Amino acid sequence: MGIDFSVAYSEHSEQGQKALPREFYARPAITVARELLGTMLVHGDTAGRIVETEAYLGLDDGAAHAARGMTPRTRVIFGPPGHAYVYFIYGMYECLNLVAEPDGTPGCVLIRALEPVAGIDRMRQRRGVNRVEDLASGPGRLTIALGISRELNGSDVTARGPLTVHAASHGVRETVVAGPRVGIRKAMDWPLRFALAGNRFVSKPRLSAATAEG
Repeated sequence: MGIDFSVAYSEHSEQGQKALPREFYARPAITVARELLGTMLVHGDTAGRIVETEAYLGLDDGAAHAARGMTPRTRVIFGPPGHAYVYFIYGMYECLNLVAEPDGTPGCVLIRALEPVAGIDRMRQRRGVNRVEDLASGPGRLTIALGISRELNGSDVTARGPLTVHAASHGVRETVVAGPRVGIRKAMDWPLRFALAGNRFVSKPRLSAATAEG
């Protein structure tokens, strides 16, 4: 029998556990991307378990927004870790990233998919779909489901703000798979996309179990 993450989240909330500290994010983006898997992203009355991420490495990563240097749009990526970087894409979707690396070193983690845990009816209303696997299985889908917009760009996810990330409370070690990132034109072969192996909420195309990292 699988873990009931809604129960785990309820117990976690009742205990009033704090958000992940800034030190968690002040590390290499690849490390943060892998270790965000299984943590809980919370916005308002909605929450989901992070099951898929992508790392973006900064100036040497041609696919990263920071590769062109600091601009008004990317300034938050160069600042203190533990802040949200939310941007608009394709003229219709907003994507959530969490800033990693020490202050002054650009790097961030794109949140690609969530396993819905709390506020699922609210997510269904926002997304206009009923199937729970379709609510947050993609970066544009999850921001709609949780009501995350560019108004949260620059917000501190380590504080008692509207958007926070909390440690996994179930204590179960899960296998991580890795592969190339999705929807980019540069550094396409870099294995910087990470997901929980076998999780049905991961976005498509699914990563192969052959790429398991343990």
